[in-house]
Amino acid sequence: MSTIRGDRKTFYQLLVNTLLVSVINFTVWFAITFYVYLQTRSVFATGVVSGIFLVLTALTGIWFGSLVDHHSKKTVMQASAAVSLTLYAVALAVYQVTPEESFTDPASVPLWVMIVLLMFGVIAGNIRTIALPTLVTVLIEEETRDRANGLVGTTSGVTFLVTSVISGLLVAIGGMFWVLVLALVVLAVALAHLALVPIPHRPAAPAAEATPAAPAPIAAASPLTGEPPRATAPAVSAEPAVAAKRTVDLRGTIRVIREVPGLTALILFSTFNNFLGGIFMALMDAYGLSLVSVQTWGLLWGLLSTGFIVGGLLIARTGLSSNPVRLLLLVNMVLWTVTLLFPLQSSIVLLTAGMYVYMLVVPYAEAAEQTILQKVVPYERQGRVFGFAQSVEQAASPLTAFLISPIAQFFFIPFMTDGAGARAIGGWFGTGADRGLALVFVLTGIVGMIATGLALRSRPYRRLSGRYAAGSPDTPDHPDAGSDPDAASDPDAGSGELSPSGAAR
Repeated sequence: MSTIRGDRKTFYQLLVNTLLVSVINFTVWFAITFYVYLQTRSVFATGVVSGIFLVLTALTGIWFGSLVDHHSKKTVMQASAAVSLTLYAVALAVYQVTPEESFTDPASVPLWVMIVLLMFGVIAGNIRTIALPTLVTVLIEEETRDRANGLVGTTSGVTFLVTSVISGLLVAIGGMFWVLVLALVVLAVALAHLALVPIPHRPAAPAAEATPAAPAPIAAASPLTGEPPRATAPAVSAEPAVAAKRTVDLRGTIRVIREVPGLTALILFSTFNNFLGGIFMALMDAYGLSLVSVQTWGLLWGLLSTGFIVGGLLIARTGLSSNPVRLLLLVNMVLWTVTLLFPLQSSIVLLTAGMYVYMLVVPYAEAAEQTILQKVVPYERQGRVFGFAQSVEQAASPLTAFLISPIAQFFFIPFMTDGAGARAIGGWFGTGADRGLALVFVLTGIVGMIATGLALRSRPYRRLSGRYAAGSPDTPDHPDAGSDPDAASDPDAGSGELSPSGAAR
């Protein structure tokens, strides 16, 4: 889109490449979930598979972030696809040599070997979800990164829309065989395409302003790494690249987060929202299926997922506000208001309208958080911060999902079926199992609105808004510019190139 400024050609190519890989990875994941249930008819088995996947996704985020920071972004994206390709190939071999009747036993060793191989293949693809936002920092000018982040959100919506349809059809046609064959072909094409995409290096931190008589000093090329000379700020001492840590460095990542005013509160707020979001994960299908048939519910979710796409496209067209911190909180106020309103009556129309609004504005929340992190976190740490945020925030939803299901089953449903709740508010709210679930959603909306209102009045919100307005930590007028001890470890840094706009950042 013309409103996005920077190296658009490279960004769009990476976006399409990531879309292809994401679609095929999640097609594999949906397919193996469908396949396990169809073969074993075991809800427990599919629940275990989903639980393990969510836990591993949360646990690997910090490590993946370190890989993104310590290696070339293009290299880690290629390695991610190559690992997935290899694991899928091995899984296909296991699938072909194992008798089909072995897969009907939930305790079958070959079945779980195939599940684990595919699980790790899909999880390896998560590196891209961390690498891509950091590349937005490199490729897109700061003023239009919010629009680029909107397109990143659109790819998530397209993935969600296409994946369940493709996986269902392929499993129905030939089990896991055609799913894995398609995965191998698509990943091979994605690898070949990515090899042809030139990804520019991250420009070096710009030198502090100097008069013509006193230019910024130039660091000598490192005798150990052979790095080219780079401009350095006079106040920053040059350290050899070998001094930089190439470990996960969780302590250093937490230190960077704590040094940005209000950033810890932002991550905790997003984590709290994901705790509430876990209620949707656990109860939404049950609530929807209490109102319509399974066929209608499946088609309805295909329609609702277009909200992700439309929301992302709107962001790409109009951008976010000048204060994305405030926008993030206001969007969450809308989300929890919708959560409060749609369950007030037992109506599929209300549910559809509410969930479409919900899906439409979620990309705004995600794009706002990405835009904030891209500006207030030093580039050399962005992979680790994105990975840390992914791990912490994604760990919340499955935990809530596990907790809320028995609470809803053994308290709220009886409470609104023939308990005190049915007698007290059943006359206007309704009674029955579906109204018990509806009451959970209403209470969730109330809690979310209160938390968001408190966040809008909080000191961390004001401090983070001020830090965002102050400018990027990479700019020379920012007090933290050039202070990151791991700057030398970034293989995308130090080329001396300019930003996509042609001006030093």
